[in-house]
Amino acid sequence: MPTPHGPWTIKSTEQIYTDPFVQLSLDQVIRPDGKDGQHVVVHIKPGVCVIAVDAERNVHLTKEFHYAVARDSVECVSGGVEPGEDADLTAKRELQEEIGLEAKSWKFLTTVDPFTTIMKSPTRLYLATELSEVDTNPEGTEQIEHVIMPLSDAAKMVANGQITHAPSCVAILMAESIVS
Repeated sequence: MPTPHGPWTIKSTEQIYTDPFVQLSLDQVIRPDGKDGQHVVVHIKPGVCVIAVDAERNVHLTKEFHYAVARDSVECVSGGVEPGEDADLTAKRELQEEIGLEAKSWKFLTTVDPFTTIMKSPTRLYLATELSEVDTNPEGTEQIEHVIMPLSDAAKMVANGQITHAPSCVAILMAESIVS
């Protein structure tokens, strides 16, 4: 049975690939212009991105080699929400695991969609403040450097293209406008 999907109509959906992180589906569709077509959708599990800001307005970021972009990337603490896990708990877990911080104060900022044409990957952004140090517990694939810098410097790095991770860019710019 065809299903309306905005100005599109989905005639059928086939799951092409599935693993714990990614699902790829292929839809047979009627396009907005009325012609038959196909549309692929990449589903990545939902994520979180945490901008941690200390009392001196320094941000605590990560620097890590990321396989897909084949380079080191400076970004906020980020990670995937495990099935059945609350995103708020994921944010707290990731902050502790990746850079060894806990926060007394948490503020949900917004949800961003890093990609909107063929990829579905909603990412919840959080501001963490009133920080204290704890032990890290990175995953086996993570070799993370804890980077600390003034929030204003991080915003400049967004503006000049040195920080490119989209959720981090949004979180940094939002934090700069609300953290006093």
